[in-house]
Amino acid sequence: RVDHVFNVAGAFAAGGPVEAGGLDLWRRMMDANLHSTLNVCRALVPVMKGQGGGTIVNIGSRAALGAEAGVAAYSVAKTAVLRLTEALAAEGKRSGVRVNCVLPGTLDTPANRAAMPDADVAGWVDPEALIDVLLFLSGPAARAVHGAALPVFGQQTQPASPQSQPASPAASAPAFDPSKSDEK
Repeated sequence: RVDHVFNVAGAFAAGGPVEAGGLDLWRRMMDANLHSTLNVCRALVPVMKGQGGGTIVNIGSRAALGAEAGVAAYSVAKTAVLRLTEALAAEGKRSGVRVNCVLPGTLDTPANRAAMPDADVAGWVDPEALIDVLLFLSGPAARAVHGAALPVFGQQTQPASPQSQPASPAASAPAFDPSKSDEK
């Protein structure tokens, strides 16, 4: 029996301008973020339907709401997770399978602090706060919530548009090196 699934696997990589790189970064971002989620859902949705229900909470990203320069592959992959969530929610609603996703901002983790040592971490999302949201979406209080994309931004604000966003920490990450790509 599988009652709850939290699809938390994923990866982030900056890639420079879209035209500068090959497809290997795109494949990695789609594999780590979309395909991992898709494969788990494809395996477990039939189990949940057969048992009369269950909940799935996918991890999207704030980046699914608007792309920034240099992170197109990541943003596209996380947007695909959002759309997959919506489709699964529509398909599972009548069988008792609830599917939602969260769209976290930057998580305050040791890895993110090490990757962005000069960043202001004051507004980053506490992982415990994200866990609280995941548990809410999988619990009975969210029984009427299907296909939601819940922002979990901490003290960060939702971007109005990609053009109005400040430069992200990813924008200062090393640029994608096309010479290391499998597609040139």
